[in-house]
This record gives sequence, C-alpha cells and structure tokens, in this order.
Amino acid sequence: MPPALLSLNVADLPALILLALVLVSFFGLALGGDWLTQGAASLSNNFRINPIVIGLTVVSIATSMPELVTSLLAAPESPGLALGNIVGSNVANIGLILGVTAVIAPMVIQLRLIRREVPILIAVTGLFYFLARNGFTRGDGILLLLVTLAYLFYVVRGAKQARLDPGAAFLQEIKDAAGKTNWQAAVLVLLGALMLALGADVLVGASVELSTRLGVSDALIGLTIVAIGTSLPELAASVAAARSGHFDLCAGNIIGSNLFNLLLVGGSVALLVPYPVAPEMLRIEIPCMLALTFILLWFFRTGYILSRREGAVLLLLYVLVLSLSAGSQFGLFSPIE
Repeated sequence: MPPALLSLNVADLPALILLALVLVSFFGLALGGDWLTQGAASLSNNFRINPIVIGLTVVSIATSMPELVTSLLAAPESPGLALGNIVGSNVANIGLILGVTAVIAPMVIQLRLIRREVPILIAVTGLFYFLARNGFTRGDGILLLLVTLAYLFYVVRGAKQARLDPGAAFLQEIKDAAGKTNWQAAVLVLLGALMLALGADVLVGASVELSTRLGVSDALIGLTIVAIGTSLPELAASVAAARSGHFDLCAGNIIGSNLFNLLLVGGSVALLVPYPVAPEMLRIEIPCMLALTFILLWFFRTGYILSRREGAVLLLLYVLVLSLSAGSQFGLFSPIE
C-alpha cells in the first residue's frame, strides 16, 4: 500500500466508501489543479512574463500537476498504477476529451499543431515506447526531463520569433487568472498544491485497494479510474472552451498536456523510482496510445477541422482501447507458448 499522507486505513473500509473517496479525490484534484494554475499564472503575470510564455509553460505544466502528483505518490509501491495513469491520461485526452469536445461542436485546428506540435507528440510517444521496452531507468528519467527542457525552450523561442497572437480568448484566460496580489497568488499556489497532494493520496490509496479487491491489476485501475480522475481539469476546460466558442484552445491544450505527461510526469517518476514495464502494457496500451496519436494527426489534416463524426470515432476508439486493456488483464491476448 502506498505511504499515506492521511492516517487512513482504507483496507478496513467498505467498497462503497472507497468509491465515495475516489469521487471526493476527483474533486480535490480538479480544485487543486485550478487553484494552482490560477496562482501560477497570476504570479507570472505580476512579474511581467509574456502571456504567450505563461500559457505555453506555466499553465500547461500546472494543468499536468494532478497526473504528476498522483503518479509520484503511486510510484514507490504501485509503479503499474503510475504508468497506467500516464498512458491512460493521454488516451483519455485524445479519445475521451477531444472526442466529447468535437461531438459538442466541430473544432478548427491550427496549422502549427499539424506541422509542429502533433509530429513532436508522435516522436515523443515513440521515444516513450522505445524506453519502456527495457523498463524505465533513472537515466531514462533524466533523458525525458532534458527533452522537457528542450521542448519548453523550443516553443517559447518559436512563439517569440513568430510573435504569435494568442487571441482574445487566451488573453482573457490569463487576465482572469491575474488581478491578484503576489500574496493572494502564493496562497492559491500553496492551497492548490495541498489539495493536489491530499486528493492524489486518497485516490491512490483507494484505487489500489479497489484493484486488490476486484482482482485486477493496478495498471488497469490507473488506466481507467485514476486516469479519468486526473484528466478532469482538461475535460472541464475543453468542454467550457467548446461551449463558449473558443475551439482553438482545446486541441492545443490537449497536445501540450499529453507532451508534459510523457516527458515531465514520465521522466519524474522514472527518476524517482526506476521500474519495469509489464508485457501487457507493451502489447496493448502503449501501442494504442501511439496509434491514437497517428489517427489524431490524420483527422487534423482532413480539412483542418475535427468533425462531429471524427469525434464520435475517437470516443469509440477510447472504449475499444479500454476493452482491449481489460481483456489483456484476463490473458485474452497473451502470446501462445
């Protein structure tokens, strides 16, 4: 059982209470992520950092904090849950979140996503798969973190050179997060970090206990329950942006989140606790994550719009991935000896 921040013995709790704790932890993660993002963006704005830089770095990293904190807490005792959370969050971001958002309203895709960000995501996903084949070492963690720094330098430098116009909606998002004193912003950051830590701690403890009682692997729980919970901030932000007509924000936020999940979260976990990767993950989940990324690029290139039909296909593919993952846990896709 992962070390707990709270003196809570989940092994003695009924299953319904465990499910309730999972739901409460979702709320804590969503609220903590929102507070941390607002506080970090406000501090950056107060120190006169370029709004584009804030969005590409501070906001993007802050929205990946639920995945980071949850995976770091899970890694020492449940590395499968940590890896399942990383892979499951990326699969959910593409299949579930972009699928739901596109079904609500077709999404216009920026050309720079097609030419730069999505190909980079495909390359990073391929690197992640290559490293996973032999298990993650601390050297792999350092490599992923170095690539994180290189990517941050690349996007910030490119944004400044191109003098990108972030758009009125993006500027309004930064403005809403700003308007706070440094003290207020610092309190938001601290409260957000605390909520993330407590929410992740409860989520990991309850999820591992549920996986034990259900007789399934912690990797499957990480891929489903934990991944969906840690992706709630992205889901809420994307649906809100789609309903308000700011479709240009959705796809970029999701691509950035997936990159930071693989590089920042994956690198941090490997640096903290090197761990092997289960053969099932290499046969099903990680290849499916890579395949979904290729399909996403294909959909983006069809008229530069993610249509409702394509959104529905992404949702079906998400259900298919979860079904394949569940099947692999029961040995349906084990190699024949």
